[in-house]
Amino acid sequence: MPAMRTTRSNWLLDIVYIAVFAALIIAFAFVAIPVGSAGVPIVAQNAVIILAGLVLGPRRGLLAVLLFLLISVALPVLAGGGTLIAKGGGPTIGYLVSYPFSALFAGALAYAGPARSRAARLTGSIAGGVVGLLTQYLLGSLGLVARGDLEFLPALASNAPFIVPDALKIVVAVVIAVGVHAAFPKLVAATKKPKAEPATAAA
Repeated sequence: MPAMRTTRSNWLLDIVYIAVFAALIIAFAFVAIPVGSAGVPIVAQNAVIILAGLVLGPRRGLLAVLLFLLISVALPVLAGGGTLIAKGGGPTIGYLVSYPFSALFAGALAYAGPARSRAARLTGSIAGGVVGLLTQYLLGSLGLVARGDLEFLPALASNAPFIVPDALKIVVAVVIAVGVHAAFPKLVAATKKPKAEPATAAA
């Protein structure tokens, strides 16, 4: 019975975490500065998506982003305003497609080390932030090729104006994620499967 209660409690907490981060991603929808020849803005939302993976791990981070994208089908919660249906055919489609993968990869690397190792958590979070950002650049560039009439290399180069601000955002995201994990170690430990206890012989 205690195990069932623990499982149910963890499940309810997961729902809360996922909903909170989906709301956080939405809250940063209107922080956007248009720059670059392709018209792709500097946004805060992409960093919060990576932060979701770093803090929640791959599964919950992915679900938070998918919930956000589901909401964006009907409501204008994408960066700068607009719905997924309205922006789905535009040049930023690749970046939108990259968001779930970005959170998934960032979370997988951030949670790869031992739950109680701060050094492993920091290293994993840095790697996760970098890989999550590169995933956005790569798939975003492919979207510019498909919808922006650009060749791949010029499309990839169009990300250059965003590298410095994005790097700064990732540094902030890593600091926040490591701080959250230090303050709430059970957040990470809850995703680690306990080792099976050896069976004991019947008396």
